[in-house]
Amino acid sequence: MHGSPPPPPLPALRGTPLPPPPALGAPPPPPLMHGAPPPPPPPMHGAPPPPPPPLRGAPPLPPPPMGGAPPPPPPPRGGGPLPPPPPGGRSSRPPAPPRPPGGAPPPPPPFGAKGPAAAAPPPPRGRGFSRPTAMGATATAPRRSSLKPLHWSKVTRALQGSLWEELQRHGESQIAPEFDVSELEILFSATVPKPADSGGKGGGRRKSAGSKTDKVNLIDLRRANNTEIMLTKVKMPLSDMMAAVLAMDESVLDVDQVENLIKFCPTKEEMELLKGYTGDKANLGKCEQYFLEQMKVPRVESKLRVFSFKIQFGCQISEFKKNLNAVNSACEEVRNSSKLKEIMALILQLGNTLNQGTARGSAVGFKLDSLLKLTDTRSSNSKMTLMHYLCKVLAAKTSILLDFHQDIVSLESASKIQLKSLAEEMQAIIKGLEKVKQEFSASENDGPVSEVFCKTLKEFISVAEVEVASVTNLYSVVGRNADALAQYFGEDPVRCPFEQVTATLLNFTRLFRKAHEENLKQAEMEKKKAEKEAEMEKAKGINLTKKSVK
Repeated sequence: MHGSPPPPPLPALRGTPLPPPPALGAPPPPPLMHGAPPPPPPPMHGAPPPPPPPLRGAPPLPPPPMGGAPPPPPPPRGGGPLPPPPPGGRSSRPPAPPRPPGGAPPPPPPFGAKGPAAAAPPPPRGRGFSRPTAMGATATAPRRSSLKPLHWSKVTRALQGSLWEELQRHGESQIAPEFDVSELEILFSATVPKPADSGGKGGGRRKSAGSKTDKVNLIDLRRANNTEIMLTKVKMPLSDMMAAVLAMDESVLDVDQVENLIKFCPTKEEMELLKGYTGDKANLGKCEQYFLEQMKVPRVESKLRVFSFKIQFGCQISEFKKNLNAVNSACEEVRNSSKLKEIMALILQLGNTLNQGTARGSAVGFKLDSLLKLTDTRSSNSKMTLMHYLCKVLAAKTSILLDFHQDIVSLESASKIQLKSLAEEMQAIIKGLEKVKQEFSASENDGPVSEVFCKTLKEFISVAEVEVASVTNLYSVVGRNADALAQYFGEDPVRCPFEQVTATLLNFTRLFRKAHEENLKQAEMEKKKAEKEAEMEKAKGINLTKKSVK
């Protein structure tokens, strides 16, 4: 090494490294078992003097720590011995700690070498209370497996200026709370079963308020809750409800309730889940027990749909017949109205008169939508349209035709009906009855569980077949009449379907009646005007007579 050579070590400490100084304020250690006596302790009054400056060429001494265990002293560089303490009775360094009995302690390892790991101190003992260490963490304490872990992201190095660095500086003196481990084990035990509202698809438990035993919940919690809400609207035991389904008793269950039962039929997955349950079925929730009741009935969803069809069949057939009859009546009324026929002839004559000598003249007929164009053609003074003129002529010559709308009273209701909807309804009725027959055939092999169902269904089928055959024939007649109506006005049923024919005729009827009412109002106004003028003329004549007499 460069510089002056280091001074020789003390004889008593030769070959033994200088131990680290203890914490400030600690009492002096007892005398060593053998060897030189320790240096005298520092004075008791005041703060200890600062350490002397290091000798030239020697490494600087580390400052004493603020508190806690001191760090080990740095080893000598290059194998040189440590410098001796300054002369005099007052040492700037505190006395060395006592040696353990049985010999000198092992020397510290040199730089770069791995020394033996220090044993961790045992965890503190107490009555169920745990006091955290300097950072509030007991890193070396064994983990309590009975407590739920806190899944946080651990900070391993406190950044300077951070909260964690501040807590490290202040140490345990700033950490006051104590935690009752017994209470933690009660509140955060990892072995407590999940609460009722934790959800889950299977294997969970939910406990209703006031119940003495837990109910096993195998079905998805949301679906189970919705099912139980639906069941509260039925308000009858599950066994009685399924008995009403098999008997197709319309006095017990209405169509809305049956439709709700259809919505909450168990799926294949739910059935398999319930079949795999081997526990006490009395512990199952209400939804699970409802599903089990349904599973006792073969093809329960199909039977429920048959029941729904049976309930609605009467009203469905009645409404369907009503619509078919409305279409049929409108077709017959329009074709059989002599007044409408005469009005159509007068319109043809009026149009040919206006179009005489043009390409539009000499027509043998006109398209149905031409009826609506009568309001587009106005007189030269724009005071009236051809519709007004037509009504005026009819009122003057053949007023009996003005109320032709009374011949076609079914036109308005028929104009609201779509033939496409009628076709779909007809198909639904036919297919519905076909499914009823299929379920009847399958139910005959179910055994005793479906005996009442088969008996009731057989009676229904015998009545329904007659009704369906009747409306099927009526539907065919209506279809032919609807096509014939378009052809009656010279239209193609494909290009001018029934809906367009009825809508055009209804609009024409309304425009015709409106024009006639406006003509009546206009005639009334002209009449009053004429009467007023007549009175004025009469008064004028009287005044002239009086003047001539004078």
